[in-house]
This record gives sequence, structure tokens and C-alpha cells, in this order.
Amino acid sequence: MPNDQTARELEDYLHRAIPLSALMKIRVEKCVGGSITLGAPLSTNHNHLGTAFGGSLAALATLTGYCALWTALGNKDAHIVIRRSNIEYLCPVTGDIRASCKLPPDNLVDGFRTQFGRHGKARITLAVSIGENGIECVRFSGEFVAIS
Repeated sequence: MPNDQTARELEDYLHRAIPLSALMKIRVEKCVGGSITLGAPLSTNHNHLGTAFGGSLAALATLTGYCALWTALGNKDAHIVIRRSNIEYLCPVTGDIRASCKLPPDNLVDGFRTQFGRHGKARITLAVSIGENGIECVRFSGEFVAIS
């Protein structure tokens, strides 16, 4: 997704299709060349300790992978679901939350697209990281499935 217009369209779609994303005030911060970053304010996603709520971190990580795959697939009618995930909370997030996903190497993404085109179904594992001040705070791995 090369431009701000497309990022706004993705954010609008996300808020319509997945209402939790609007309640969390998730925004698309970056969406360029196989890399996507979603952000959410701490003010609406904190726990009783004033740090980011674990459920918000998990939701944001999942949605970041979802958006990365949705944009990479280039098929707005595809249904994308999470099949399996693993998350590690390495340290607290004390400020606004930013989750980033960089797509795997081109050969894996191309294979995913080919399988989806042939069979109407494909899966791929994506990694998402949430960091703060150059430190990785959350590490997420999710297996996503696209279905036509």
C-alpha cells in the first residue's frame, strides 16, 4: 500500500469490519512495501497498573497481521481469519502502542498467493512485534488463513 489515501481506506475498513478496532482507536500509521504498523493510544488500552492491557496488545498484534495479509493478498473479497497464535509479553508497554509486521520473503508470499488462487484457501505464518524505545516488548506469531 503505497500512500496515505490507501492507509486511510484500510483504517476505515478495519473500523467498519471489526468494531473493536474503532473502540481501541486503532490507526494505520504505516503501510508501505510489505510492512505495516498499527498504533493505538494507551489512554483507551491500559490496565489497572497504567500499562498496556494484555488483551489490547494481543488484539492489536492480531489485527496488524490481519492487515498485512489483507493488503498483500490484494483481494478485498477474501476472508482472513486467525488459525493459531502465540504471544510473549517480554516487558510492559508504558506508552502508546505500536505493532509492526513485515511480510515474509517474497517467495513465501508468492507461494501463498498462488495457493490461494488455485485452491481458494491458503495459510501463512506472520510475525508481529510491539516495541517501545527500541526495545521489543511483545512478540507475536500467528498463522492466518485466507478463504475465498
